[in-house]
Amino acid sequence: MHIVVCIKQVPDPSQARIDRDTGLVIREGVDKITNPFDLYALEEALRLRESEGGQVTALSMGPPAAAEALRDAIAMGVDNGVLLSDRQFAGADTLATSYTLAQAIGKLDDVKLIICGKQAADGDTAQVGPGLAANLEIPHVTQVRKIDQITPDLLVVERLTDTGYEVVEVGLPAVITVVKEINEPRLPGLRGMMRAKKAEIPVWGPEDIEAQEERIGLKGSPTQVWRTFEPERHRQGDMLTGTASEQAAALWDRLRSL
Repeated sequence: MHIVVCIKQVPDPSQARIDRDTGLVIREGVDKITNPFDLYALEEALRLRESEGGQVTALSMGPPAAAEALRDAIAMGVDNGVLLSDRQFAGADTLATSYTLAQAIGKLDDVKLIICGKQAADGDTAQVGPGLAANLEIPHVTQVRKIDQITPDLLVVERLTDTGYEVVEVGLPAVITVVKEINEPRLPGLRGMMRAKKAEIPVWGPEDIEAQEERIGLKGSPTQVWRTFEPERHRQGDMLTGTASEQAAALWDRLRSL
């Protein structure tokens, strides 16, 4: 079974800041990491390979530096990594990104399952997984918290909902997006890190995946970000004085007046 995991390199959320003048995310001097939700997707793919056999390919779109995310995936145990990197891919929204990734997956052999993290830390749209399925014309299930059964033609999963979970049966090939409840990602071992260091990461451009120019990058992105801003924070506090009983009574009066 060939499993593809789509991953993304994102700015470390703990360091993310917004430039108040331009409204853009400040990326200079900010560490880049693999999108946290994608680590659960990688781990689940590796567990499936260990139980069912086959191979796992990690796929990412981004600048040349995004190859480091693929090396991290290989260090975890992924068999291969492919990077989609070209100036024409720049500025892609979720529609163009889904199309581009789908075109690349179409060039891989006998893909039965595509796994994505439920969303990216820098966008939080959760649209790329379903968009992939739409472009590939295959079914998808979002918010997967557990894989109950898998055969060459069938997948049974538990899908997280607001009130519990649903058991969903879906034919393969298919796309699933996973939540953090599904597993605990492993740490890379020394052997994996050595292998990742030596790994050759193929870089594909629009011609390699036979992409239509009008459907990639900015040209293929009808969604444009008009403005991004960081809300101003206002903090105001009042100090209550007196005994504990007096402070409790004063606090109760404040709460009742709200």
